[in-house]
Amino acid sequence: MKEIVVISGKGGTGKTSITASFTYLGGKDVVVADCDVDAADMHLLLQPNFAKSKDFYSSEIAKIDQNKCIKCGKCADVCRFNAIPIINEQYTINSLNCEGCGYCSHVCPVDAITMELQNDGKWFISNTRFDNILVHAKLGIGSDNSGKLVAKVKNEAKKIAKEKNKNYIIIDGSPGVGCPVISSISGADFVVLVTEPTVSGLHDLERVYKLVKKFNINAGCIINKADLNLQISKEIQEFLKKEDIVFIANLPYDETFTKAMTAGQTIVEYGENNLKNIIIESWDKIKELVEN
Repeated sequence: MKEIVVISGKGGTGKTSITASFTYLGGKDVVVADCDVDAADMHLLLQPNFAKSKDFYSSEIAKIDQNKCIKCGKCADVCRFNAIPIINEQYTINSLNCEGCGYCSHVCPVDAITMELQNDGKWFISNTRFDNILVHAKLGIGSDNSGKLVAKVKNEAKKIAKEKNKNYIIIDGSPGVGCPVISSISGADFVVLVTEPTVSGLHDLERVYKLVKKFNINAGCIINKADLNLQISKEIQEFLKKEDIVFIANLPYDETFTKAMTAGQTIVEYGENNLKNIIIESWDKIKELVEN
């Protein structure tokens, strides 16, 4: 079983659309994990059935027992997050501001404050319209610990892939270089970097590859809309050569890409178009790189 992660240094590069295309091409041979839990959107193309869902508990939140509270204000004095306002003459907890540090519960002289596990979102196991399995999640509004939720999604995908003897796990990672990305690429066999020929695209590609390099993971790169700025596309390829990153493909700009998304389809199933064969060849090349 091989783990392939698709990430990008910035949002809007076409990462998820390309991952969905690989999912279509992989068919029953893959388990898919949508690890972009802060803004999950793989379901828009894969149309999962949300067959199984579970709440995700990770962080803690303070709770004040108003029957015990003596309104001394010590909790509010020590809270650095302004999470304990006075409402209707009672000290209350602002759930969006509370960081779950527990300092307020330690200073309360009458033990009126307890720390309770907070529901930080949901995770799902679904069957997709491609007849493969998608593990995905939705982080709660204002919730932290997206890295932990990513780890949960990945671990469930791995468990299913092992049980069902699948050859590949395809992971749609978060953009950027934050905690969810670190969690996404941890333990991966190969990373696919999706970028675009813009100044910010090149800068963020360089930044995210520094992270991948620290994990000592082999990587390849797809340049989306490569023909929109040939000079920067050339600079990107020079960077790939310097860093020994495999150049996978240039995808030309094609409005069919957007039309396919609007129709709720991947580009490889949306009739005949210029991008279809390139993405098929890219998937075959990635599988060859991973196996070898």
